[in-house]
Amino acid sequence: MSGRARLTLCAYAATLMAAGALIPLVQPSSWIVTAAVLLAVLSGVGALTRRVPLARPLTIGAQALAALLALTLVFVREQAVLGFLPGPQAFTAFAALFEAGAADVGRYASPAPATDGIRLMLVGGVLVIGLVVDALAVTFRLAAPAGLPLLALYSVAAGLSGGNASWAWFLLAATGYLLLLLAEGRDRLSQWGRVFGGVPRSAGRAAGLEPDGTASSPTRTGRRIGVVAMGVALAVPAALPAMSGGMFGGPGPGTGSGGGRGGTISAVNPLVSLQDNLNQPEDREVLSYRTNATETSDLYLRLVALDQFDGTSWKSSKRSVQDVPDRLPEPQGLGDAVARTEVTGNFVASESYEQKWLPMPFPATQVEIGGRWRYEPTGRMLVGDEKQSTRGVRYTVSSLRVEPTARQLANAPEAPEALRREYTKVPASLPAEVAATARRVAGKADNAYEQAVALQEWFTRSGGFRYDTTVSSGTGAEAITRFLQRKEGFCVHFSFSMAAMARTLGIPARVAVGFMPGTTQLDGRISVGIRDAHAWPELYFEGVGWTRFEPTPQRGTVPPYTRPDTPSGPSSGPAEPTASESALAPAPPKASAGCSPQLQRQGECGRPEQTEADRAADGGTPVWLLAVWIALGVAALLALLALPLLWRARVRAGRLAAGPADTSGDAAGRTLAAWRELVDTAWDYGITPDESLTLRKAAARIVRLGHLQGDPADAVHRVARAVEQVLYAPDPRPAPDPAGEVTQVRTGLAALATRGEHLRALLLPRSSVRVIWAAQDRWSRVTGRLEGFGNEVSVRWSAATRRLLRQRG
Repeated sequence: MSGRARLTLCAYAATLMAAGALIPLVQPSSWIVTAAVLLAVLSGVGALTRRVPLARPLTIGAQALAALLALTLVFVREQAVLGFLPGPQAFTAFAALFEAGAADVGRYASPAPATDGIRLMLVGGVLVIGLVVDALAVTFRLAAPAGLPLLALYSVAAGLSGGNASWAWFLLAATGYLLLLLAEGRDRLSQWGRVFGGVPRSAGRAAGLEPDGTASSPTRTGRRIGVVAMGVALAVPAALPAMSGGMFGGPGPGTGSGGGRGGTISAVNPLVSLQDNLNQPEDREVLSYRTNATETSDLYLRLVALDQFDGTSWKSSKRSVQDVPDRLPEPQGLGDAVARTEVTGNFVASESYEQKWLPMPFPATQVEIGGRWRYEPTGRMLVGDEKQSTRGVRYTVSSLRVEPTARQLANAPEAPEALRREYTKVPASLPAEVAATARRVAGKADNAYEQAVALQEWFTRSGGFRYDTTVSSGTGAEAITRFLQRKEGFCVHFSFSMAAMARTLGIPARVAVGFMPGTTQLDGRISVGIRDAHAWPELYFEGVGWTRFEPTPQRGTVPPYTRPDTPSGPSSGPAEPTASESALAPAPPKASAGCSPQLQRQGECGRPEQTEADRAADGGTPVWLLAVWIALGVAALLALLALPLLWRARVRAGRLAAGPADTSGDAAGRTLAAWRELVDTAWDYGITPDESLTLRKAAARIVRLGHLQGDPADAVHRVARAVEQVLYAPDPRPAPDPAGEVTQVRTGLAALATRGEHLRALLLPRSSVRVIWAAQDRWSRVTGRLEGFGNEVSVRWSAATRRLLRQRG
């Protein structure tokens, strides 16, 4: 197999191995087969055109055309001419598919369904990366820079996975890149050994090794580039925003510390993945339970409380954790006068449901569970320690069904000062319109309870708000203002806004995240699906404690104590929904994938016709797009830094590409090119050219300043004498192998240089300034030609004008 064919296969394999990191993001993963077939077509076209041979730009153009035809045949053949030729209708179909794919990426959590739009984005992206890798590694013989597009591909996949990408995918991508480097190194050292590999290999010595057994310069360079690329690949995903996971779809960043007593849990924001879970194409069960409670419509399963508000988002504070006590402490602020009933439930989490926080009714009084779980007393939450998660766990929870009356809430005394100070804190960045709206809606109420009810009624009834899960959750301090103006969103918007507005009124508030009660099945158990995910505000009233409110229209149940005309005491049955309320739970886990009229009334179906641009306008840049831009920015920065290296390698390859001189016609040109390369190589290592010296003095200067001895020094003088022969001798005798002589000099300079000098010569060669000089010369020639052309036109115009005037005179 030829070296170029080996490089083609390795470039193909490296691209596919890097694309493997995308497989967990989309199910089913059959798209990778399509990508592999089309990528093979692209690589095959490249191999054929290079054998013709075609010019390098024509080779790349032929590959791009082949990729376009293949994509047309696979995705839009019904709109194409003859089934594979792209026309205006085909490009319109491509644009529609791409727009739909972007919308699907923003709508679904990973693993997302393999819709046509997502498949086009994945396959097309792999083909683009494959084209760049093939062009760099095979067409231009620059395998090391080909790691940049591979890095970008892996970084996007790792970023979109929320930092949960398996190390195996990184190892696979890195292996593909190293295979590409090894194939390129083998090709250069075996076929062009004297040009790029230093002195010829002696018998019995391994490729890429010096006589003392150390790695040769190209091998060391490849290793260094590989190490840098791996380091960047590890660092970039850490800087990319998570797409989903954490709270509902996988382990979140919060974790308990160590064993024993004490420790902390880190802050975590579960709102990132909540919208993705609501927009899943199919509901799936996350847990089920049985309970002795006679009424379950208000049995919300709480995961975590978000109590930190910075004006941009709600987050969970960093709190101390402890071992789970046999009996949990009394709920904060709950007085003896409030009616309560203790209920018990037996819970079973699904094997597919894995995250750190334990879903429990609030307030729990006792938890029986095995495994490594810790208790956070302020939020009354259980969090898994180390690698403990909810996957398949069985547990029993006893909790209180607190039933305050409207009178008790209205007469609640002021909360303790320390609690009020912590839970009414509002950042200065919060727009003044939020507080003004809160005062306008609830400012006339007599007490905090009536203010809270007024806010809830405004969101669910009189405010004209609409429930819509396709609206972006938005970012920035203006997110609440935008929501209050447009009046459409889902539970994150409503809970976020009501809690913030309550704080501006002096009511202690926080946001709770968890699940609605679920749907009762025929066998008596209650099933909770992923689309039961929910967020709601909790407001504090002294004597009652933290109390749930429900501002989201058409979701959950409005608490009975928020309706003043509702009788106090235990309810005997489900609460009757009002015109703006709904006690209907989402479709059960095995419901039809279609959108029934009932789900349409609940707003569960979303708005399929809304484009990604519309959702972006609703607030903030989509996370997936931000991840792509960060990865592309990193790749562009690395490519910009690699430009001097790439230019220098291309010039060196052009000057030294030919083998030993065998015809007098080409020998002179090769000898002169070798001398220019020798001068530039010395310049890269700090020896500035001196055009005023003769050839012999210039050679002696390079030897002296470069501290060259032995064969490298003799090689400099041999090349100088060969140039003299070409320029001045009537019967010139050029050097038999000028490229080998220059390579010997370059090896000698590299051996004597320090590590810093060698890296400077490799990554930022001084001779690359010739690019600027060449551009300036070319610009001067162009401007000179334009000036001469303008002068010629002016002279001819003047002569023609004078002739015309004489004729008229």
